[in-house]
Amino acid sequence: MTGEEFTRLLDAFTHSAESGDGKRFAAHFTEDAVYHDYIYGPHRGRADIAHMMENLFHRDAADYRWEMFDPVFDGRQGYAWSLSSFVSKIPQFEGRQVVIDGISRFIVRDGLIAEYRESVNGGVAMAQLGVEPDRMGKVFRRWTGWLRERPETVDYMARPRGSRKAGR
Repeated sequence: MTGEEFTRLLDAFTHSAESGDGKRFAAHFTEDAVYHDYIYGPHRGRADIAHMMENLFHRDAADYRWEMFDPVFDGRQGYAWSLSSFVSKIPQFEGRQVVIDGISRFIVRDGLIAEYRESVNGGVAMAQLGVEPDRMGKVFRRWTGWLRERPETVDYMARPRGSRKAGR
């Protein structure tokens, strides 16, 4: 896959996410892909990814938009920063608009996404929704657990300061 093909993949990927069609969205992933969502957690395989997009995300969000900018791709992995927005359908926050910026990392295999991770400031999203501070704290603690339990983080924390992992 070339950088230009990666850019086209991102465009199709975000249009599919906007559509709310889980099957269409999941078709951009390998059968064994993992989608790490900062709200809904990890989802494995096309069926689970389709379920997350259709029955969780679009259950909670209307008028969803997502656009990727400045993609870079090395033939195996790619990155892009993005802007996304939605209007909440969650009864407690219904009608509130949220805009988020983030960075996405894609591991690509055979022209499909094998792994997706995102890094966004979810606190900014929750502040726009009006989430109560105690509830935000609970969510932040869950996210902290996810971060600290990731194999990459465990490996990083085990290495002494000043060391670098080989093969970057």
